[in-house]
Amino acid sequence: MAAGTASHAAARPTLGLIAPVDVTVPPEAPRLYPQVRFIGQSIGLKTMTPEGYDQVLERIAPAARSLAGAGAAAIVLMGTSLSFYRGAAYNLELTRRMQAASGRPAITMSTAVCEGLRSVGARRLAVATAYDAEVNARLKVFLHEEGFEVQLMRGLGVERVQDITRVTQEGLLQFSAAVYRSSAHADALLISCGGLKTLDLLAPLEARCGVPVVSSLPHALWAGVRLLGISARVAGYGRLLSQA
Repeated sequence: MAAGTASHAAARPTLGLIAPVDVTVPPEAPRLYPQVRFIGQSIGLKTMTPEGYDQVLERIAPAARSLAGAGAAAIVLMGTSLSFYRGAAYNLELTRRMQAASGRPAITMSTAVCEGLRSVGARRLAVATAYDAEVNARLKVFLHEEGFEVQLMRGLGVERVQDITRVTQEGLLQFSAAVYRSSAHADALLISCGGLKTLDLLAPLEARCGVPVVSSLPHALWAGVRLLGISARVAGYGRLLSQA
């Protein structure tokens, strides 16, 4: 039985996750895609600030190389702000570095949410984030560079990585819905930060707001699974995942 189980695990497509923090494989990953084997490696991000991001940039390519050596067939950089904070061109540069280091297809969380927004036809955005004002300003620039119009953006002001665990599901639901309600004519809601637990909020928020909701963690997993060449469609978690 043990040998059969090991053989089955080896046969599953493997997605490598470069995690900013110590939780290298989030529980949402096997819950959404039990047919995929996930492996992760942390790069030790301490603060969600430009200074914090600067300290871990050189760890990304070696992490990608290590994950490829452990069997990853594709790689996702699981940090939205880590990949957008220097702008759209640098986001593409990070992707190039991961691909060059690993020899595998790769994508960043920032690219994943942009792909998700385009997939649901979004252009005018209401944006709820975990970030402080400085990181929000950089996200707004990035989204504009990617062709989106930010109608309203509000953040929770989190800087220390460990403080993200204080954000409750109910608090995030109410905050995100309020951001959408305060926007003028947004045609989608974006929730940005891979540390926010949003999977179970996607469908309720879409029902409440009446527009598609795209969020960092679930839709980075969606994009990564698509890189593996298998279906990323999962019903019950919002419009994008159900139509994938």
